[in-house]
Amino acid sequence: MPVHFSIQEIASCFMVLFAIIDIFGSVPIIVSIKSKVGYLQAKKTTLVACTIMISFLFVGDKLLKLIGIDVYSFAVAGAMVLFVIALEMILGIEINKIDEPQSASIVPLAFPLIAGAGALTAVLALKAEYHTENIIVAILLNMVVVYLVLKYAGKLEQILGKGVISVMKKVFGIILLAISIKLFTANITSLLEKVSQ
Repeated sequence: MPVHFSIQEIASCFMVLFAIIDIFGSVPIIVSIKSKVGYLQAKKTTLVACTIMISFLFVGDKLLKLIGIDVYSFAVAGAMVLFVIALEMILGIEINKIDEPQSASIVPLAFPLIAGAGALTAVLALKAEYHTENIIVAILLNMVVVYLVLKYAGKLEQILGKGVISVMKKVFGIILLAISIKLFTANITSLLEKVSQ
């Protein structure tokens, strides 16, 4: 089986996942959880989130087949979810509220804060458009960023400030909006062709 590593594909996948995971935007939540429990297991949280995302990349489409949904349909639905997430980021509205828990173990940091519904949807939506090996590299690169942010969340909040984090959220929201439209148009064509056959 040939390997198709592509810097452009890795960059595109990285940006999509980076925007959805929105780890910098989650810094205030991470800091708040850390202040309640005293300590965050950055390595454990990152490994669990990484395992969930890579597992879903390989098993997700099989789960879809079990319930009779093809990858194109899921990719179109995923593009719509990404579109809504992008609007949330750009307009500063909150549609899907994540409550802060009493404990910061695996839930909610690894799931659903990092490897949440949006990220898992994106993984399968990307699979319909890009090569698997490039998505894996993009996930791993994102996990490096996630680990560093979890480890230095307190310092990051002080350095960046709420204003910079807010601007970053809007910029990545616009990028995500454009990518969601690209994913939608690419997969809706394939889906319509399949339906018409």
